Amino acid sequence: MAVFGLVSAVAGFVKVRYLVDKAIIDNMVFRCHYRITSAILFACCIIVTANNLIGDPISCINDGAVPGHVINTYCWITYTFTLPGQHGRKMGTEVAHSGLGNDNQERTYHSYYQWVPFMLFFQGLLFYVPHWIWKNWEEGRMRMITEGMRGASTASAAERKHRHERLAQYLYDSVNTHNTYSFGYFICEALNFINVVGNIFFVDKFLGGAFLTYGSDVLRFSNMNQENRSDPMIEIFPRVTKCTFHKYGSSGSIQKHDALCVLALNILNEKIYIFLWFWFILLSVMSGVAILYSAAVVMMPTTREAVLKRRFRGAKDSDISGLIRRIQVGDFLLIHLLGQNLNVTSFSEMLHTYIGLLDEQPSNDTPSAPSTLEMAPMYPAIEKYDKEKEVMHQDYEA
Repeated sequence: MAVFGLVSAVAGFVKVRYLVDKAIIDNMVFRCHYRITSAILFACCIIVTANNLIGDPISCINDGAVPGHVINTYCWITYTFTLPGQHGRKMGTEVAHSGLGNDNQERTYHSYYQWVPFMLFFQGLLFYVPHWIWKNWEEGRMRMITEGMRGASTASAAERKHRHERLAQYLYDSVNTHNTYSFGYFICEALNFINVVGNIFFVDKFLGGAFLTYGSDVLRFSNMNQENRSDPMIEIFPRVTKCTFHKYGSSGSIQKHDALCVLALNILNEKIYIFLWFWFILLSVMSGVAILYSAAVVMMPTTREAVLKRRFRGAKDSDISGLIRRIQVGDFLLIHLLGQNLNVTSFSEMLHTYIGLLDEQPSNDTPSAPSTLEMAPMYPAIEKYDKEKEVMHQDYEA
């Protein structure tokens, strides 16, 4: 019960933490990284460190020459091993346990189990880092400009109109100045993808190169005949292993003592990592799709129009097209996030006001460089000025 109490405390902390700050500054895939994945990894870290759930993580038996608590501690802090060639053999007749047998064979050493809680905790921090970077980059801008406008509002119609006008005026005054804002967001979105793919290879290295195909091997195992299959979960996370302890005898000679160790912790580890395999694959696919979507938003104005039309339903197509032509990618991202923080009515009213402000802007506020055709009518005037200057110079000499 203590384990579930700790997990409930973490879940309660996460829930309160994210209810306090209601401003949405990212998308759903982004939140899957730092909310769901980090919470899963921290919860798994708590579970594998709870001794009252599985008892002692390791219990070893030997010939009685070494005290039990000594051999347990030694095998836990060093390593245990199995024999890969003994997997899949019939237990009770051919081998005592899967992966055990004559020691004069190739060995697979297992020492990861002592590091599993630290790895899970470290991975939870890694999945939170991109959000931490983006939150510091964003500096609470979305929370400040939508203060009093998020969620249900009890303000009067006049007060709501004033807030919409104030927000629209802010967007108008800061138009084309949010590209750095969007750059930080897209960088952190790319970091999410790099992080989840990197974690897959990180765990694969941690488990001795067995994680990349772990999930597919388990699926293949479940479809095999009962008599001709070897459980990949037991191969990677063995429940019974061997451990060798050396000590000095009474005559000073070195004595060797073999022990069989039951790794009860691996009952949890195999379930945790099979779940993480499927979750990381799903999350990496979603993150890759999110990056492709962001690339389409950056490079294709038609994509930005389609996104805005889905939220700004009461506007004319010409108004949305005109708005997209006048703003840059950074302004679009800010407007898109505003659409997630404001209800549909407030967002539409604010955007109508913003478009009205842009329409009032004179078209020649930011003139472009004149073309050659535009400069052509200036040439006769220049020639006329040169002739007048030459006549005045001749009169002055006379």
